[in-house]
Amino acid sequence: MKKHILVIAQYFYPEQFRINDICSEWVKRGYKVTVITGIPNYPKGKYYNGYGLFKKRKEMYNGIEVIRIPLVPRGKNSIMLALNYFSFVVSGFFWKMITKIKADYVFIFEVSPMTQALPGVWYAKKENIPCYLYVQDLWPENVEIITGITNKRIIGAIGKMVDYIYKGCTKIFTTSNSFVKSINTRGVPIEKIEYWPQYAEDFYKHLEKTNIEEIPNDDFFNITFAGNIGNAQGLDILPKAATIIKENEHSKKIRFNIIGDGRYKESFIKLVNESNLSDMFNFIDKQSPIRIPNFMAASDAAFVCLTGGPLFSMTIPAKLQSYMACGLPIIASANGETDKIIKESDSGLCSPAGDEKILADMIIELSNESPERLTELGINARSYYDDNFNKQELLNKIDKYFER
Repeated sequence: MKKHILVIAQYFYPEQFRINDICSEWVKRGYKVTVITGIPNYPKGKYYNGYGLFKKRKEMYNGIEVIRIPLVPRGKNSIMLALNYFSFVVSGFFWKMITKIKADYVFIFEVSPMTQALPGVWYAKKENIPCYLYVQDLWPENVEIITGITNKRIIGAIGKMVDYIYKGCTKIFTTSNSFVKSINTRGVPIEKIEYWPQYAEDFYKHLEKTNIEEIPNDDFFNITFAGNIGNAQGLDILPKAATIIKENEHSKKIRFNIIGDGRYKESFIKLVNESNLSDMFNFIDKQSPIRIPNFMAASDAAFVCLTGGPLFSMTIPAKLQSYMACGLPIIASANGETDKIIKESDSGLCSPAGDEKILADMIIELSNESPERLTELGINARSYYDDNFNKQELLNKIDKYFER
């Protein structure tokens, strides 16, 4: 009989994170899965319709028992975001004290904030069971970059919390090889850390070229971005690159399709309009992930972007696997791991993070490639995905730890 996995994930369905699919797959494999999560409010910062402090606090999703503990919604400023992080930990502390759940393992899906791991570590310690941590965002580095906090006492305190979490975990999985090295430098034994890259859900696949209502069928070269529109994505480089492209007489007509929502979206739209570039940008509301392959099939290339700096050089954004699974040429503005994967796979072009001139040149270069070369780049992307991010092989790897 398969065991009971307790998953700690501050974000869960109907919020769109890969942990939704991981848990669904575990149920298919015969595990009992319980998820402790918050009231859905990401990315807009307010509770989703139908959810609240007194509504839908327990539900079943794909055979998964979902328990929602109280938390303050993210809102739209740093104070509300801090309260959001803190409230999940406080609720998790009291939940740990009173819960009657008896699990065999804890699995923590850590995207920021790292604080969400604390209830999982506490519960595992209380029940004396293995605790697995899946690190998507490095702390305290992420705090410094995203919030701008550099106070040594604050960063030091967060660092101590992170070390406590790492010490309390049986095994730490990471989304990039660079994360393994970084965590090891904090004194965590290398044998305790393992690279376990993200995969894309099964519906991310190559579809034949098609038209879709939201993307005009004309003579523009369509480059599509799909995902959270936040500060970490560094999307403000696109209007700069677009200005250079617009002034280049050898450039084809380029359109950037921006699908999604996030804290930076309003500011980004304002920046595009102020730059007189609205004819090159097509903003599309957040879509169900299931529809994204259709948007990719109506596009000529996919765009991935990260800001500069050591942290984001170590990061592999989840959308990279999604794009590759769709078999689409990739244009990127990123350093480090993302750049390495695109070059290794020969799946597109990558410019240094923050360099709008090289990005503009690469976009013009790709838009002038032959249809055959674009097809080849897409095939290379999907082939690399199959060889390196195979879903079943990655899940089998985790199974081996659960079965020990």
